[in-house]
Amino acid sequence: MTPHAPVILDIAGHELNDDDRRRIQHPLTGGLIFFTRNFKSRQQITEVTAEAKALRPDLLITIDHEGGRVQRFRTDGFTHLPAMRKLGELWMDDAMRAVDAATSAGYVLGAELRACGVEMSYTPVVDLDHGRSEVVGDRAFHRDPRVVSILAQALMLGLMRTGMQNCCKHFPAHGYAIADSHVARAVDDRTLDEILGEDARPYDWLASGITCVMPAHVTFPKVDAYPAGFSSVWVKDMLRGRFGYTAAIVCDDLSMEGARVAGNPIEGGIAALNAGCDLVLLCNQSKVDGGRPVDELLDGLQAALEQGRWHADPHSETRRLDLLPQTAPIPWDELMHHPTYQQALERLP
Repeated sequence: MTPHAPVILDIAGHELNDDDRRRIQHPLTGGLIFFTRNFKSRQQITEVTAEAKALRPDLLITIDHEGGRVQRFRTDGFTHLPAMRKLGELWMDDAMRAVDAATSAGYVLGAELRACGVEMSYTPVVDLDHGRSEVVGDRAFHRDPRVVSILAQALMLGLMRTGMQNCCKHFPAHGYAIADSHVARAVDDRTLDEILGEDARPYDWLASGITCVMPAHVTFPKVDAYPAGFSSVWVKDMLRGRFGYTAAIVCDDLSMEGARVAGNPIEGGIAALNAGCDLVLLCNQSKVDGGRPVDELLDGLQAALEQGRWHADPHSETRRLDLLPQTAPIPWDELMHHPTYQQALERLP
C-alpha cells in the first residue's frame, strides 16, 4: 500500500485499455471516476469495476451521480432520481414526507450504484439556492441552510444504509457565485462572516456525519486569493480548525477553468495537497491525446514528491481508505426484490 495515493482519474471508454490498467496501478492513483460515456449496460460497467478492483483492490471507484440533471447512469434499470430542489419543494408542503423521501433517494442511489461496483458518489450538494448560479440551480435543496442540512442528513442516512459514504459539496459555497467554475473563474465577493453565517453552516452542523467534502473552485477575494480547494485558510483553518471536520477532502477537477488560478493540473494538484486536501480529481483528460494529461499529472506529482514540493500524508491515505465500503453490496437481481429497496422506490417524490 502506498503511503498516499491522492489521484482520482477517469477512463475514456466502455472498457479498460492497457494505458488505463497501467495508470490504475500507478502508486499515486487512489481512485477512479465514471461518467456517462463509460456506461453501456449494467453488465458492462460491473465487469469494468470488477477488473479495476482486481488490478488494485484498494482503488476507490466513484461517480458524480446526484439525481436530476447530474445522473450519469440512466438506462438499463437505473431509477431516474429527482433533482434535490424537488425535495426542498416537498419540504414546503410536508417536511416529514420530504425527509423520508430524501432518505429513500439516498438508499436507491447508493444501492443501485453499489450493485454495479461503484463505491462512492459525490453527493449531496449542500450549496444554498440563491437563485444566482445556473450550474447549481436545481441541484440545491433549498435557500435555507437549516432545510439544506436536514435534507442532506437524510440523504446521507440513506447512503449509509447501503454502505456508501457521502461527499458534501461545494465548500464553503457555490450557490452565490454567478459563473460556472467548469468554464469560467467563479468569484464570491462576500465577507467571511457572511459566508460562515449562511452557506457554510451545513458543514458546521453536519461535520460529525460528513465522510468527504469537496471544496468549491470559487475564489472568495475577501478571504483568500485562491479558490477554496487550494486555500489553507479554507481547508485547514476553517474546515479542519473552526468546524472540527476530520474526514476526507477531495479537490474538484483540476482541469476546470476555475482551477486555473492555481496553474496547470500539476501545479494545482501540488497546491491542493499542500492546502490540506487528501485527494485530487482529474476528469475527462483520458480522452485527450491518448490520456497524455493524466500521465503528466501522475509523473509530475511523483517528481514533485521526490523533490519535496509536497509530502505524502499517511493520515490522508487512511481517510481515503475509510471511504471504501465495509459491507458487501446487494446484487442487482436480489436488490430488485429487496423490501427496503421496494419501499424506498415507493417513497420517492
